[in-house]
Amino acid sequence: MIEAMPEMITIPASFFLMGSDAGPENEMPRHRVWLDSFAIAKVPVTNREYRIYVEERQAVAAPFWSEPMFADPEQPVVGVSWHDAVAYCAWLRARTGKAFRLPSEAEWEKAARGQRQDALYPWGDEPPCQRTYPGYDTMTGGPQRIGMNEPNDFGLYDMSEGVHEWCSDYYDYRYYSYSPDRNPQGPLSGLRRASRGGSWRHRIKFSRCAARSSLPPSFRYADYGFRLALTLTALLADNP
Repeated sequence: MIEAMPEMITIPASFFLMGSDAGPENEMPRHRVWLDSFAIAKVPVTNREYRIYVEERQAVAAPFWSEPMFADPEQPVVGVSWHDAVAYCAWLRARTGKAFRLPSEAEWEKAARGQRQDALYPWGDEPPCQRTYPGYDTMTGGPQRIGMNEPNDFGLYDMSEGVHEWCSDYYDYRYYSYSPDRNPQGPLSGLRRASRGGSWRHRIKFSRCAARSSLPPSFRYADYGFRLALTLTALLADNP
């Protein structure tokens, strides 16, 4: 039963500076946000983990598994819609009794930044083109296997590269102009869902920590996956 249990990293409660005043308009203004403690998965959900869910629930298989460039068990699962990702979280909650869910945009950005709150990328300000990536294969195509490159300060892998990761929030490019400063959860409604992180298929594959993206929640793209978050208050209630 534990084969699909992800390794989770606890992110401590604190304020952090979210967004950027030097990026696109949807990242402005940079603003101070408080987040309660939460946990987030060390790596995105893999094909291996997602297959357990598909087989147990007789759910729809990931649409690109028949293509070799997406079929490695240790690659992040791709081609899942936002609804698919939410259904996976519900399955894992029922299976484990733990409060698994998608991260909010704010949680995702804080986790990506690690202890480098003013840096552009999880590793600092050095441009991706000036770095080496021993685990990154540019010849075969498709997303790299999870956890091949260095982690950030929190021990999280693939926060800037790999696949776009669904977040729980509805998306509004103006959201930062009216978002609350404590535990923001996104707009109350919308047509798109927020996502974060880079993409293996983009010309520039690595995203800045503040970079925002979005997609209609029913879409299934070959560079969209997800990472789990965990509400720790529920854990504390389970373990008084």
